[in-house]
Amino acid sequence: MVESRLELRAVSKTYRNGGQPVEVLHEVSLAAAAGTVTALLGRSGCGKTTLLNLAGAMDFPTSGEVLIDGRATASLSEPELTALRRNRVGFVFQFFQLLPTLTVLENVELPLLLSGTRNSLDTARDRLRWVGLEEKSAAMPYQLSGGQMQRAAIARALVNSPDLLIADEPTGNLDTASGDQVLALIHEAASRFGATVLIATHSAEAAAIAGTRIMLRDGRVQSIERR
Repeated sequence: MVESRLELRAVSKTYRNGGQPVEVLHEVSLAAAAGTVTALLGRSGCGKTTLLNLAGAMDFPTSGEVLIDGRATASLSEPELTALRRNRVGFVFQFFQLLPTLTVLENVELPLLLSGTRNSLDTARDRLRWVGLEEKSAAMPYQLSGGQMQRAAIARALVNSPDLLIADEPTGNLDTASGDQVLALIHEAASRFGATVLIATHSAEAAAIAGTRIMLRDGRVQSIERR
């Protein structure tokens, strides 16, 4: 049996809205090994983004457990959580979230600078070369197309060679050609870098790169498809 890098065990998440409890996720379980891609599908509001936040240790379940390499995220201290998010988890968002006052290269290098990594500039340049943006290293984010911004965001997310890549609607703002480029890079993040990829999407093209597809409905797992 392949050991899971990421595991959710009967995870539920409840928020309070005007004093009333609202359950966003109900006893969701999943397991994902290194080098695999798992897609979360379902309508807006079904719990996909909440699940991504739990998987990336940005939030914690009301009940159940989220484990990374067998250790529950809720058991980690604040310094351990900071190190986990900074060094072992990469995030890619629908709206890119590049810092507008930094160049493309500086955006990619920033996680390495925050973690005190040596040779950060060379590593950042290598990641930009991988996503095909080396010639845009001195450009500002506003000078890039949407597809280029998302490729820069992927380079930043993978600059630390994270164990876990979390992608929330990464092609939601892109045309078909740019989206296909981004999806190829995300798929390669699993195959080349060995990342465990968890992607939330409405896109059939994005779901097609996943070995496991999980359909969510009203915060519950409706179906799981593997290929």
